[in-house]
Order: sequence, then C-alpha cells, then structure tokens
Amino acid sequence: SHSSRCPGGWSQTIMEVNMLDVEVLEWCGYTWSAVVRLVGCTAIFSETPLETTYGREMNIQFIGNSSGGHSCSQHMCLCVPAISPGFVNADTIFSNNETSLHDIEIYGFDYDYTLAFYSKHLHTLIFNIARDILISKHRYPEGLQEYEYIPNFAVRGLHYDVQKALLMKIDAFHYIQLGTVYRGLHPVPDEEVIAMYEGCHVPLEIMSDFYGKVMIQFMDIFSLPEMNLLSCVNDFFMRHNIDYEPVHLYKDVKEAIRDVHVKGIMYRAVDADIEKYICYGEQSHAVLKKLSEHGKKMFLITNSPFAFVNRGMSYIVGEDWRDLFDIVIVQADKPSFFNDRRKPFRRVTDKGALLWDRIHKLEKGQIYKQGNLYEFLRLTGWRGSKVLYFGDHIYSDLADLTLRHGWRTGAIIPELRKEIKIMNTQAYAQMSSWLQALTGLIEDMQIHRDPASEAVVAEWIKEREAMRPQTKSFFNAQFGSLFRTYQNPTYFSRRLSRFADIYMASISCLLNYDLKHTFFPRRTPLQHEAPLQHVQRPPGLSVPHPRPQDQSTD
Repeated sequence: SHSSRCPGGWSQTIMEVNMLDVEVLEWCGYTWSAVVRLVGCTAIFSETPLETTYGREMNIQFIGNSSGGHSCSQHMCLCVPAISPGFVNADTIFSNNETSLHDIEIYGFDYDYTLAFYSKHLHTLIFNIARDILISKHRYPEGLQEYEYIPNFAVRGLHYDVQKALLMKIDAFHYIQLGTVYRGLHPVPDEEVIAMYEGCHVPLEIMSDFYGKVMIQFMDIFSLPEMNLLSCVNDFFMRHNIDYEPVHLYKDVKEAIRDVHVKGIMYRAVDADIEKYICYGEQSHAVLKKLSEHGKKMFLITNSPFAFVNRGMSYIVGEDWRDLFDIVIVQADKPSFFNDRRKPFRRVTDKGALLWDRIHKLEKGQIYKQGNLYEFLRLTGWRGSKVLYFGDHIYSDLADLTLRHGWRTGAIIPELRKEIKIMNTQAYAQMSSWLQALTGLIEDMQIHRDPASEAVVAEWIKEREAMRPQTKSFFNAQFGSLFRTYQNPTYFSRRLSRFADIYMASISCLLNYDLKHTFFPRRTPLQHEAPLQHVQRPPGLSVPHPRPQDQSTD
C-alpha cells in the first residue's frame, strides 16, 4: 500500500478492493470514482473490466481508506442507499390519514371507475366520437380523421394553459416541471417555457377558481381522451400553419367530449357491447357481497343515468343488484350535489319516468335523481367518520366530503398498479437509489470550495441532471409519474394527500383486509426532524394474497 491525496485534502491509503466494494460500486453511475474521493478513497485502474449499470466499463483493482478505522465499503454504504427493490404489493390500501374500518358503518360508492372498471377500448371510443363531433358539428378540418387515440401519451393530473395551448405537469409548489411542457404532440424547449412564464412558477391567480382559471387541471380518467384530442388538434393546426384561437379550441373540444356523455353516445356504445368495455366486475361484486354479509349499509351516488348504471350493475352483480344498496342516486350532478342545497330529490321509475311527489324518506329499492347532500344527511342521519365514500375524482367525489362534512374518503387510482410494478423492478431501484445518493453527495460536498472539489461536484450535478429524465421515462416518456416530479410530489399528489384518507388501485383491494383493520400512514420525518433510526419496511408486505388479475388502464 501507499499514500495519496484526494480533492479537499483528505489523505488515504490504498488497499486491495474486496467483493463487497465491487457490489457497492458496480451499479453506480460514471462518476463513481468521484464518490470514492469524497469519502477519502481512491482507485487505481487495472486490466480487469467492470461493466456498470449504464454500460460503461471500468477497471478496478485497489480501493481503501486510512482514516477513521472504517473500510471504504462501510463509508460507501453510509453514502449510498440500499439498491435492492423494496417490494410493494400493488393490492395494498395506502393511508394518508389513520383510518379504522372498525368505525365504518356505511360505505358509499361512485360508479364509473369505482364499481365499474373500463377497458382501454373506452378511451379510444370517446376520442373517436369526439373527434368526429368536432368535424361534423364544429366544422373542424376533415384532416383530423388521420389522428387516432395515443394510449400512452398523457397521464391524468396534468394542467392545460387554455390561452397558450400548452399541456404540462406542475408540482405541489406550483412549479412547472421542465421537459413536460407540450404544444400539440411535441415538447416545448425549456428556454421558451421560462420566457413565456418568466420562470417556472405558476401564480395562484392563474390556477385558482377564485380568480378565474387560465389553467385547467385534468383530474379524472375520462379526461385522458380529452387531453389526447386537444393535443392532436393543436398538432394538426401547427403542422398545416393554420391560425387559430386556443380558447375556442379548448371550449369546442370540451363541448365535444361532453356531448359524448350527455347525449348518451358513449352509454349506447357500452350497452351494445358491455363485455368489451367493462372488466373485473367479479371483484366489485365480491366487495359488495362481503360488506353486505357483514351488515354494512351501502349507497351509490353517481352522475351517470339510471339506464346506464342498471345495465352495468346487472352485468357486474346481477339483476338483483339494488338489493345490496340501501340508497341509489343517479344523475347527482357532482360536485354540485355536495355543496348546493337547491335541488330536491326526485324519484325515478324502472322505466326512467320522473315522479313529482315530495321525498320524505330515501327508501331501499328506489331510484333517486339529483338531490343534494344536505337533504341526504337530514333524511339518513349518516354523518361524520362512520361513513366511507369511494370515488376516482379527487375534486368532484372527495374534496367537499372531506372539507365540509367530515366523511372518510377513499380514492381509486388505477394507475397505481402500473407505477408500483415499475418501482418494484431492479432497474428502477438502482437508478433511483443512485440518484438519491448523488443528491446527498452534492449536498455534503458543497462546503468544499477548492477547485478540485468543485470540479467533482460539477460532475455529479451533470450526471444528476442527465439521470432525471431517465427516471421520468420509466413511467411515461412525455410526462413521467402521476405522483412525482423530479424531486417533489405533483400537484395531483398534493390534492390526493389532502382529500383522500386512503387510496388504492381498485375497490378489490378491500378483499385483502378484514373489516376491523386500521390503516396507518407511514411516519416519515419532517424536514426539521432527525431521520428515523430504523428502516421502515415497504408498505403492503403484510397483505397475504395479492389479487391474481392485474387491472391496468393500458
């Protein structure tokens, strides 16, 4: 062995590398040697090549440390997180707020994407019909027929600047994630985005309803075809150098999408081929049956019309599906249902006829239309935390129930399955761990201002910036994860954590738990708190039997 010097003036002794050192280093990025320098280590290259995770060959022979009595591998383990993927069961119910099913006496449900889960064919159907409505009703160019639905283009939770015709992802602190701003089907250069918004921050007055929204957030799964159609029409106009007003385009696309629902076009198409469009019905049936057998009261509040719901629930459960529910409310007009006292309930016959009698009691077996939550609470007495309501739309289904009425809420997020599957892979675990390591090393190293140390930090920063788009593309090449920007939660995640006590990939996740189970949020340290001394296990390992079928929106 012999002595050498590292950036920052650390002295070191070189000793032969052992296999643990190689295991720690082999998956690191191309600046792994800079990591070694930080902890007081150095390496001498030999003729033995080492293939790294990113396809770069390195020759390693010696590595060591002379101070502190610790081996280099021990120092490295302190700097770099474990790289083994922590398996997360996709059928876990995740908790934002401690919730005990033992306290829940009444279970409420939305219908679409909560009890009824749709196949990928539905988005294609909605896109095609709305595109044709633009052409036939709004006189848009026939050339739009060349566009088809792009399944993996967008993710929900994105924001759309109506005036600039830009689709983008925004984080929990109102900052645009550069690299995720699209005009049409093509990304907008970062410099152009920064120039348009005078930085990356989006002011509250642009996003808030109070000031009048300039930006719209697409929150439900039905919005995926709408984002696709907006992007395709924008792309067509730009490709053909057609001058157009972005505000008119947004309003026309919104109206076309609304017509697909309101005029019953989608409902008739699903009804005609229900096996093509509705899937995993047996799992929803199993959940309802389980709750009924345990004596739980259940109700349904949906914006869909009775004929559509009746057809779907008859397919999922059977013709006697209404026997499971204490109250069924259709065409509720959520979110107005939760905050507008003006609309009374109206009874609907099995044939869809509206009755005019005053409603003094909400009865089992009957169908009710419209109404409002205040009247619902008065007639049922179902108040507070003994009620748990499930829905897929964080604003329309859950926000008012949490903020105004104190109900427990459960968000259905089908995208969880795909994202958890990706996070469970070795490739993602390695890259995300190394990215975290680089961030920590940059933070620790910045106190050294000598040229050599600053050069090392510059290397790390360069690699970190190069890796971030790679982690994004694991989930979606254009917009990344539904839940996270590069370092912050997305705006969608912020709303999810605020308005949902629990969240899960599908309602079938309830089958993995008994009805006295308590869901505990994972305690993570606040920024001013000391890190936890013990390593928390990944959530969901206690779930005994993962569901056999993989529900996916792809």
